[in-house]
Amino acid sequence: MAIPTDPAATPALNEALTPLPDAQRVFGWHDHASLWFSLGVGLLVMQIGAYLVPAVGTRDAALAILLGSAIGAGLLAWTARLGCQSGLASAGLMHATYGSAFARLPVLLNIAQLVGWTTFELVVMREGTQAIAAQATGWSATGWLGTLLPTLLWGAVLLALLGGSMVTLVRRFVSRFGLPLVIVSLLWLTWQFATRLHAQGWAAFWARPGDGSMGLFGAMDLVIAMPVSWLPLVADYARHGRRAAGGLGGAFGGTWLGYAAANIWCYALGVMVVSVADPGTGLVTALLLAQGGLVALGLILVDELDNAYGDVYSGAVSAHSLRPRWSVRRWGLGLALLCTGLALVLPMHTLEPFLLMLSSVFVPLYGVILGRLGGGDASTTARRVEPVAAALWIGGIALYHGLAAWAPQAGSALPTLAVTFVLARLTRARPAAPTALAAARSHG
Repeated sequence: MAIPTDPAATPALNEALTPLPDAQRVFGWHDHASLWFSLGVGLLVMQIGAYLVPAVGTRDAALAILLGSAIGAGLLAWTARLGCQSGLASAGLMHATYGSAFARLPVLLNIAQLVGWTTFELVVMREGTQAIAAQATGWSATGWLGTLLPTLLWGAVLLALLGGSMVTLVRRFVSRFGLPLVIVSLLWLTWQFATRLHAQGWAAFWARPGDGSMGLFGAMDLVIAMPVSWLPLVADYARHGRRAAGGLGGAFGGTWLGYAAANIWCYALGVMVVSVADPGTGLVTALLLAQGGLVALGLILVDELDNAYGDVYSGAVSAHSLRPRWSVRRWGLGLALLCTGLALVLPMHTLEPFLLMLSSVFVPLYGVILGRLGGGDASTTARRVEPVAAALWIGGIALYHGLAAWAPQAGSALPTLAVTFVLARLTRARPAAPTALAAARSHG
């Protein structure tokens, strides 16, 4: 006679720490490119682009945008390739590098930053909705009601999306419908502001000097900050890819080209907007004043939703790695409710510097992960704590903030990534037999 078992006593499968089966790997090059182009588009990226020209001038801003986007998207693509090769989520890569016990610290920090960024995205969408309502209807959506209604609206849409399948959302909505609409919006806004620049004179725009408050490397640091902020998320999506090719195919090429194109375009659009807008005019207001800007901004706000979705979904995967008895979907719904509540009460614009500082811990974190696992020829650790990797990460955080304080003109991200990568590469273990990561190359 079979003895009945208690379902509650059966260990739940930890999806984040288990390589994804081949049957669930359905993303092709187009899916990766569409997803990361869509995630790369955002009002926050345009806003940061608007900061560059007054500081460094147009020429250095253009150079910083091109080089910073290429390097930052390249790091993102390298991590995507690693996630696709191994089939592991971001939390799984952290466990493989830092040990099962110590990895809980960066996983928790990742969840904290993702809750913060999701909340910030909801605030951005709320303020954009308020601006559109004021422009279209004349209703000044201020006060508690003007805050409550659009926040709950976007929170409800986010909850609805998280109730479905991430793979279906990417393949059926983002790739087929969302991407064409946002490209049309960007093309229209680019045409509008390029026409204004032409009327004012391209030569004067191109020769505009900066005020010297930021150097070229500091500007590159600012550009790289956006793709680097996605490093703790990329493997959660890339693990669904069918190929891990190192060229322009598969997860690597799709992620690189998709995100780099969006990053360059949105930063450049921010530069154009600030160059033609009247002094003191905000980015959202300037976009609305453009012909057709109301519709274009509305479509960009809809696209902003996938940034919030990307953050909270990845936060759910990381939370699931710590408590696998809760499914990824259940964690996602819970985190979305939390972020909606926080968006109603937190002064997010004053918290933005804190979120950027929190993001800085992931620059050395992934410098070490790429140094240890990026070549596919290093063994993953079976220890609870990998002391050398942990020490390199903590030292990298100190280096990052030290450079920001003592050598701001040199930037912090690139030197920190380089130092942690090289040291992690030199101190990596060399396996005597093929490792799981090396064996996983068969997926690519």
